[in-house]
Amino acid sequence: MTSSHSFDRLLAGPTLDSGAETLAAHRARLGDLPDFADPRDLVDELDASGLLGRGGAGFPVGRKWRALAARTTGRAVVVVNGAEGEPASFKDRMLMAVRPHLVLDGAILAAEAVAADEIVVYIGTEHEAATEAMGQAMATRIGEVRQRIRLVGAPIGYVAGEATAAVNFVNTGDARPTNTPPRVSERGVGGLPTLVQNVESLAYAALIARFGEAWYRSAGRYGSRGTALVTVTGAIARPGVREIELGTTVGEIAADGGGQPTGVRAVVLGGYFGTWASVADAWDLPLDPVVMGTRGLTFGCGIVGLLPSGVCGVDATAQIMAFLAAESAGQCGPCVHGLKAIGDATRRVADGRADRGDVGHIERWTSLVQGRGACHHPDGAAQLMTSALDVFGDEFVHHARTGACSVTGARIVAA
Repeated sequence: MTSSHSFDRLLAGPTLDSGAETLAAHRARLGDLPDFADPRDLVDELDASGLLGRGGAGFPVGRKWRALAARTTGRAVVVVNGAEGEPASFKDRMLMAVRPHLVLDGAILAAEAVAADEIVVYIGTEHEAATEAMGQAMATRIGEVRQRIRLVGAPIGYVAGEATAAVNFVNTGDARPTNTPPRVSERGVGGLPTLVQNVESLAYAALIARFGEAWYRSAGRYGSRGTALVTVTGAIARPGVREIELGTTVGEIAADGGGQPTGVRAVVLGGYFGTWASVADAWDLPLDPVVMGTRGLTFGCGIVGLLPSGVCGVDATAQIMAFLAAESAGQCGPCVHGLKAIGDATRRVADGRADRGDVGHIERWTSLVQGRGACHHPDGAAQLMTSALDVFGDEFVHHARTGACSVTGARIVAA
């Protein structure tokens, strides 16, 4: 999708409805993959570019590659992470479906940089078009790639794309994350140092390898440089995936898709592990990881969810919390019991049948689960819930006290 605020780099080339770009078309457009005599030269370019990971954590890509390269002694593994279990995100599956060779370029460069002899392409099994496109691209290039390369289907599940969960699944068939040492960069797939990198990050690395860090940094308005893919959903005439210059505001993106501030009452940023923001705070907000971080918000995996006017924020939050509670990996009490309790209480409030003290319980329980999980799943859920209490606090109280919704005007107490 092109617009007055788009900077197509990953999405440059054939239109998105043309299907997967062939290897011949890919090379005719971009040329052969650069050959770095010293892989550290590419890592230097990535460092200088300021490219941040696009999987959600936003860690500098160059620093990540350099650290792993320093640990390896000639054997390592690269995991191409295309699990994308976030319900509101479509960018990764779209990128793999239309630009599979760009993603593979990045994976091959990463493997050379960290001395890996295996590449594992890890794609959500529900992403059929992406799986087909990547599988065909891998088959086309299998004879020219030095590394062993294989495709692994990621199970359906929100936590399946977390780095340790991905490694666990490749090793054991169990897609549960963990915070316990050692890190996957020390001992990952097959016990070898492993680089787990999101597909969008790898695709950008392939472009930086061709055009240089200065080219990449020529876009970006504030603290972060370059472009990024965002998924825009909700109160907008033309939802979908866009490539934007970092620093483009929420309002600009919404306007390009036919959205207006009068039709939006709140925005969820970064996905289900992200944060709610009021439309007043979000409309002129630059989508820039650095700027957002200073305001207690997160860019995450690039989601801009526009909650329509007239839609209950308490109910929308209850739906998200129910999903996150159901997606627990089942490894610890704060996640299994804590998130369920929070989700159940939020649903009671949303339905106008709150128990006495439910709003206070939600606040207290949310604070208690943070930092106490076997993985970061409770932390992400707590972040979303905390922001909901901030943005929709008056609505929570009104629901609990009156059994009615102050937004829709409906009395919602169950019969």
